[in-house]
Amino acid sequence: MITTLDQNTALVLIDLQKYIVQLKGAHPMADILEKSAQLVEAFRKAGKPIVVVHVEPTGAAFKTRRDNKGNSMTELPADWNEIAPEIKTEPTDIFITKKTWGAFYNTGLHEELQKRGVTQIVLAGVATSIGVEATARSANEYAYNIAFASDAMTDMFAEAHAHSFKYIFPRIGEVGTTAEIIEQLG
Repeated sequence: MITTLDQNTALVLIDLQKYIVQLKGAHPMADILEKSAQLVEAFRKAGKPIVVVHVEPTGAAFKTRRDNKGNSMTELPADWNEIAPEIKTEPTDIFITKKTWGAFYNTGLHEELQKRGVTQIVLAGVATSIGVEATARSANEYAYNIAFASDAMTDMFAEAHAHSFKYIFPRIGEVGTTAEIIEQLG
């Protein structure tokens, strides 16, 4: 349940890219995009910051043994990392490109939020146990209050999604629906 939103709250959308939202999730991607779009509209109407994060793993500054096995990024369509058209972005949105799971590591996200006095973030996107959870863990380390839009995120694996919501998210933030978050926006 979402008990409150800080006056200076930003919406942070994780990896809602054309290619990623075509993958099979534990929940229908169309529903995730619809709820995320509702959040964008509500945050825009409230005059709150909107952060659009997308992953660009090619050219990452570090490699592990795991990186040398498969997962060729050369087979993806040219527009694979464009934000899904259901998410209506505007030039005033904050655009963050990440090369790892989380949106804070080696990006300007924290600095952008600090410039705007943001004290809380609302998280939505894909994948719950990867990009969303990694971003949430870092946000917690930076002492942001966190709200999780439970119906605006999914994972490729239902068990991983459930694990994040059962064991991780309640320890570092509040969990609620898109409707509850929009209601708190006023």
